Amino acid sequence: MSASGKKRVSYFYDAEIGNYHYGQGHPMKPHRVRMTHNLVVNYGLYRNLEVYRPKLVSHTNLTRFHSDDYVNFLRTITPDNMTEFSRQLARFNVGEDCPVFDGLFEFTQLYTSGSIGGAARLNANQSDIVINWSGGLHHAKKAEASGFCYINDCVLAILELLKKHQRVLYIDIDIHHGDGVEEAFYATSRVMTCSFHKFGEYFPGTGDVLDIGIDKGKGYSINFPLNDGMDDESFEKVFRPVIGKIMERFAPTAIVLQCGADSLSGDRLGCFNLSLKGHASCVSYVKSFGVPTLVLGGGGYTLRNVPRCWTYETSVLLDAEIKDCLPYNDYYEYFGPDYRLHMPTSNMTNLNSQKYCEETTIKLLNILDDIEAVPGTQIESGGLNNVTPKGMDIDDDDKGADDGGNGDDKREGKKGDLKTEMAK
Repeated sequence: MSASGKKRVSYFYDAEIGNYHYGQGHPMKPHRVRMTHNLVVNYGLYRNLEVYRPKLVSHTNLTRFHSDDYVNFLRTITPDNMTEFSRQLARFNVGEDCPVFDGLFEFTQLYTSGSIGGAARLNANQSDIVINWSGGLHHAKKAEASGFCYINDCVLAILELLKKHQRVLYIDIDIHHGDGVEEAFYATSRVMTCSFHKFGEYFPGTGDVLDIGIDKGKGYSINFPLNDGMDDESFEKVFRPVIGKIMERFAPTAIVLQCGADSLSGDRLGCFNLSLKGHASCVSYVKSFGVPTLVLGGGGYTLRNVPRCWTYETSVLLDAEIKDCLPYNDYYEYFGPDYRLHMPTSNMTNLNSQKYCEETTIKLLNILDDIEAVPGTQIESGGLNNVTPKGMDIDDDDKGADDGGNGDDKREGKKGDLKTEMAK
C-alpha cells in the first residue's frame, strides 16, 4: 500500500513485444498488447501506473519448468531452417497451432520476463498488483507447445512466487481450460489452480469437474466446466462462491489471475457471452481480497475487443473511472463504427441452466470442504529423476536467490536455484 492507502500497481510493457506476430493472416496482428498499451496511454491511466521493464530472462531461467531440449529447440528453430527439424517439430508440437515465426524465442523471453519480473516485484513488496497483458500463455507443457503457447509464463511466475509465498492461487477465466498450469501443479498442495472454461468438444478437451489433483494435490485442482452462452449474471453466480470458498479454505498469500479475453461475447474462437463489465467483475472481486496479485493476459481473437477488455480492467485495478467514448489513438479505426469502450452482448442462448450451475457449484464447494484449511507447508523432496506425466512438487529451501528480473533494463539473467521436481 502507498502512504495514501492506494494500491501500488505496476505495469509491464516493452515496445518490442509488438514486433512479433504469427503471420499475416493471424488474428493477433497487429499485436493486441500494443493496441492495449496505446489505449492505456491515451486514457491517461499510465499516470497512475509504475511502468517496469525487467531484465530479460535467460534460457536457463526457462528450464526451471521446461525441459532443456525443448528450450534449446525454441532457441534454434527459425522459418528458414524448419525443414532440418521435421522430427523435432512433431515431437514438440510446433508448426500448426504453434507456428514458427521470426523472433520466436525472443518473443517468449519478453512476455516471460514480464511475468517472472512481476512476481519478483510482488515478492520484494514493491507492488501490490502487477499487470502483464502480454503473459498468460497457459497451455504450454514441460516439453511441448500447445494452443499458441510456447513457454508457460504462468508456471514460471508461480515458481518465482513460491520462493516467498507458501500458498499461491492460480485463477483462469480464459474460455479455454488452463491445462498447462494445472498439469504442472497437479500433485502439490502449495498451489491451487481454479479454471472456469468451456468444456466438451472444445480445445484442449480437459478440465472436468472431477479432475481434482492427485497425491498431496488432491482437492487442489478446481475446474468449473461450462457450456455455450455463459452470461454475466450466471458467471458471477458461479465465480464468487467458488473463489470465496477457496480464499476461506486455502488462504493464498499470492494470486496469479489469467484474464483471457476470449470469454467475451463475439470472440472469433469463443462461445461465451460476457460483457466487459462481466469479465472485469471477476478481476474486481479477486482484487477485493487485498492479496498480492499478478494479473496476466491470455487468449482473445477479436482484435478490437481485447484491448477494450484489458484497458477497462486496468482501470478497475486502479479504481479509476474512464469514459465510454474512446480517446483518439493510433488504432482508432479498429474500434469503429461506434468508437466506444463497452460493446453490446449478443442474444445467444445461455446453455448453462440455473440447476447445472448450482449443482456444479455445490460439487466444488464440497471438494473444497475436504481439503485441509490453510494447509501445512512441509513438502517432501525426492529425486529429480522421478518423473511422471502429471504434477510438480516444490522444494524452496534456497529462498535467498533472486533471479526473477528485478533489475530494470538489464538484459541478462542467471540460472534460478528454486528446485522443482515431478511428483512420484
